[in-house]
Parts: sequence; structure tokens; C-alpha cells
Amino acid sequence: MIQNLLGVDIGGTKCAVIWGVDRDGELEIKEKVKFDTTGKDETIERILGEVKAMAQRHDLNQENTRAVGISCGGPLDSRTGVILSPPNLPGWDKVPIVKMVEEAVGIRAILQNDANACALAEWKYGAGKGTRNMVFLTFGTGMGAGLVLDGKLYAGTNDNAGEAGHMRLSDFGPVGYGKAGSFEGFASGGGIAQLGQMAAKEQLMMGRSVSWAPGGDISSITAKTVAEAAAAGDELAKGVYRTSAEYLGRALSILIDILNPEAIVIGSIFVRAEELIRPFMHSAIDREALPAAAAVCRIIPAGLGEAIGDIASLSIAASC
Repeated sequence: MIQNLLGVDIGGTKCAVIWGVDRDGELEIKEKVKFDTTGKDETIERILGEVKAMAQRHDLNQENTRAVGISCGGPLDSRTGVILSPPNLPGWDKVPIVKMVEEAVGIRAILQNDANACALAEWKYGAGKGTRNMVFLTFGTGMGAGLVLDGKLYAGTNDNAGEAGHMRLSDFGPVGYGKAGSFEGFASGGGIAQLGQMAAKEQLMMGRSVSWAPGGDISSITAKTVAEAAAAGDELAKGVYRTSAEYLGRALSILIDILNPEAIVIGSIFVRAEELIRPFMHSAIDREALPAAAAVCRIIPAGLGEAIGDIASLSIAASC
């Protein structure tokens, strides 16, 4: 079966309008138009204009196109199709984006937050393809999550299901999601940078040098610099990733015990630093998770790479 899909990816700095074709579960992106996110009204006008122009160029209409999928950072209301003041989109207060798109192009539209959209993308076209119960974790700058349960996206009562990054794993620790010791605090780019800065500061205060903090400048430490040092064999940097991996494993154990998924798909940092993370992550899972649940759950790196943002919005359309 061949289906036309339209997608709109709304980000804090960039937006994109995409046309894709699904042929029996294989997706081909046919065209993409990318542009800067500027002022609210100007950006919305550009989105509507580009969707309408793309549909006209390719004769896409409600008869031959499944839907328009719209991916945007939350908070939002997926049921009413309204964007609700996302922090990365100042001024976007109660924007009825679904209604606007449907009126502009005459094709059904669906709105989802970006983490849920990425979960759909990995489930339909990426590493989680073929599963019925899957958890997706972004593990990038932050720790976003999306849940596919019993073959359907699960968004919860008001689109807040899957906010796993907010779980507190320790009374003290790096801050993520506005909470010290949270899952995101220990397992995210920002959290690993904080762990690296703490470890480096401790060594520097004892008069020891840290190769990945040149001149004692701990403010320059990022998850990437720590990973590069760890890959080169630096024991202090390896210890930072060991700590992050340990807490990742603890959090995954909670998800495994509660949700009993077939797969947990993890993106970004896990994909790039899997060798540093996996042994200590599994050690924590072996210790913490129910054996029967852990035995049927695969922990796998995300498969869509940099294309996930484009595929995410199309996946919303394909899954409606």
C-alpha cells in the first residue's frame, strides 16, 4: 500500500515541512523545505504557506494523503491540537495549529510533542520496528521519552506520560528537569557535563591536573569532551560515564519493571558512547530489574540518526 504523508517539524530555531511516501512500511522522503523560526506570526504564516505550496506542487489532497503530522515541543494539547506556550517558542500561547493547517490545506492534521513523535519514528521505521511495547529515550541535551504500549502511542491524560527524565534517582546529584538527582540530571548531555565538572573540580582542588579541563577551566567541560577523554583511556573521565551509566541502568530497571517492554530504544549519546555505557548499565539492570521482565527487553541504540526529526513528523501522520 502506498500512502502520501505530510509533516511539519516546529523547533525553537528551525522549522521544516516534509513530504514523504510510505510504501508498505518503508518510508521515502520526497521533498523537504527548511526555514528559520523567527517571530510567532511570521513563522506560522510561513508554515501554512509552505504546507499549502507543497500540497499544490504534488497534487496532495484529502483523498490521496493520509494526514499532516505536526511535531512540536510541549506543553501542548494533542487532543485539541493546540500548542501551549513551549519554553523554546516564546509567544506561542494557545496556538490552534491543527485547525490552522487543516484550513490551509484541507487535509486532516495531528499534533504530538517531539519526544512522542520520535518514539513513533523509531517504532514505525527505526530500531523498534516490529515491536508492540517500546520505550524511546532521547538521551541528548535532555532526557525525553515516548511510550508505545500495546501497539499504540501512549500520551497519558494530558500529554504528560513518559516524562521519565523527571524521576528523582538520588537526593543529591546533577540537576536536570529542575530537580537535583533526577534521571535527566544523571543521564543527559547537560548532566554528564555537570558530573564531569564536579569530578574535575575535586581533582583540581587536590592539586592534580585534568587533561580535559585545560588551564583548570571546568566551564568548558561538556559530555563530548568527557567522552573523548574516556575513549582515550582517561580513568577519571571513564568514571564519569560509569556513574551516568549506573543511573541510566537504575532508571531503565524501573521502566522495565513497570512497563515490561520488548525494547528500550535510546538515542544520541547512547548511540555515540555505547561502549562506555552498556556494561555498567547492564550491571545495574541485572541487579535492580525483575529477571523475567529484563530477559525479554532489548536495550538498543536508535536507528534513524539525524533523520529522526524529519521522519518523526511523518510518523505522526502515518500512525493516525
